[in-house]
Amino acid sequence: MHNPLTFYKEEKNKFTGEVQKIKKQLTLNSGLRLFVFVVAILSVYFIFQKPFVLTLGVTLVVAVISFVFLIVKHTNLQHKSDLLNAKIQINNIEINALNRQYEDLDTGEEFKDPDHFYSNDIDLFGRGSFFQYINRTTTDDGKIALAKLLTSNGFLKIDEKQKALKELSGKIKWRQNFSALSKVFTNKINTNILLNWVLTYTSKLPSFLNFLSKTFSITSLVLIGLVIMKMISFSVLLLWFFVGLTITGVYFKPIQKLYTNAGNAKEIFKQYYVLLACIEEVSFSSILLQEKQEEITSENKKASIIFKEFSKILDAFDQRNNIFFAIFGNGLFLWDVQNGIKTENWIHKYNNTVEKWFKAVCFFDIQNSLANFVYNHPNYIFPELSEEKNVVFSESLGHPLLDPKKRVDNNFQILNEEFFIVTGANMAGKSTFLRTVALSIVMGNCGLPVCASSFKYKPIKLITSMRTSDSLNDDESYFYSELKRLKFIVEATKTENYFIILDEILKGTNSKDKAIGSKKFVVKLNASKSTGIIATHDVSLCELSEEYKTIQNHYFDAEIVDNELFFDYKMKNGVCKNMNASFLLQKMEII
Repeated sequence: MHNPLTFYKEEKNKFTGEVQKIKKQLTLNSGLRLFVFVVAILSVYFIFQKPFVLTLGVTLVVAVISFVFLIVKHTNLQHKSDLLNAKIQINNIEINALNRQYEDLDTGEEFKDPDHFYSNDIDLFGRGSFFQYINRTTTDDGKIALAKLLTSNGFLKIDEKQKALKELSGKIKWRQNFSALSKVFTNKINTNILLNWVLTYTSKLPSFLNFLSKTFSITSLVLIGLVIMKMISFSVLLLWFFVGLTITGVYFKPIQKLYTNAGNAKEIFKQYYVLLACIEEVSFSSILLQEKQEEITSENKKASIIFKEFSKILDAFDQRNNIFFAIFGNGLFLWDVQNGIKTENWIHKYNNTVEKWFKAVCFFDIQNSLANFVYNHPNYIFPELSEEKNVVFSESLGHPLLDPKKRVDNNFQILNEEFFIVTGANMAGKSTFLRTVALSIVMGNCGLPVCASSFKYKPIKLITSMRTSDSLNDDESYFYSELKRLKFIVEATKTENYFIILDEILKGTNSKDKAIGSKKFVVKLNASKSTGIIATHDVSLCELSEEYKTIQNHYFDAEIVDNELFFDYKMKNGVCKNMNASFLLQKMEII
């Protein structure tokens, strides 16, 4: 079995060493560039001194070529350095996460939804949440899609999801390279905005400009040649130059608008073409991964090449900000017109496939996060899917966010259409256990392994009520908010089966009324086809087990030994007898 922490430390040290080597190469490259620049300047100076003109001319050419070569090499070295630094950062994050230090990662706070089926109750989003722990997406689309996956409450193709994650978890170096390539780019535009622009774009430049721009450029080259050979006057070329500027000026507004929108997309296409290439180059065996990979290879060209072509068009278009291209490029070669036509042609040719390719990148971004979780937890097991009567059967089930050294695991089995009434002392572990079961179901439905030594379950949707709160904005009392939540649960169970988890229902009313109402509600749930767990301090609810065979009693307790409170956090069969509220009030000198 692999050791993730050891791997990440070794990779970090390796990449740190490589970065140091590249820093030395960059320093050397800078020194050589300065030397070559000085040689070029001296060559220009001495050429005008007449002697050794040919030798100095050759030296100047060699110096210019060398300077360009060194610039290209510097760019490549800098990109490699950026990539390695991104990989160092990736391994640092994993080292810290495995040491339970992940508070600096994205919390996903914007995805909190108190009205969702379960996300608000099981700490799916926010500080210290499961999302913060698992999310390693590097694109905005991936982040949003991961949140949607965790809240989808669906369980289709779980076995295929598991196979995909098992395979992808083993491709650790490929996954890190994918993430690092994505991290070296910074996007400033939402892809949904970009997609809407691409899908709805209509041509603003007339089609004849395509032929005109090419003919105009060829004519300019011919005129330049004729001027050099002194076959025509320079004034003819100058007149032609102003004709080019006039044509460009006529279409300035639509070109400017096109350039602005296309310029916003430039960084995204740079990022996505390298990510598409990364996906294309790897071989997959699982059906789910193969299907997504095939989606980007359905055209005559590879998706990465098509995106790269567009990226180069946008780079060329960007040269209009250079004064040389703005004046001479437009005057002699209709530079803006040519690039505007190329941009429009690309959009019309590939606008129907862009969305599909974006979604493919998004899919692998999500799978990268999930596979990373799998790799980081070699001791976790993938749930065994069952069509038998038991809804959940697990051994040594624990919460993935708790410290393994302190965590207490529980064995757990519940059959279809059964309800557990769980009583227990304060702080004895009831709520933690409920969240453990709920999160395990969510993880299993997403195809993830769970924190257990064995886990067999029948895939089922989840619904909870554990953290109802009042709303001042909606002028709602706590009790009314809770009633709305319970009604939501009842309505949901009319059409589908759910695994229901409730923590202390009807907290907002008096004890006698609460006991009567709670019993009636539990009886109603028990009559449905659903299954679930209900935690309560009201032991009178346990009496229902005498009337209904599908209701069982379990409890978490505490012991007072030598005036100290002890918890074992183990779920037991029966009804809790030991309560600790009075003891704690006295212990803390409140009463």
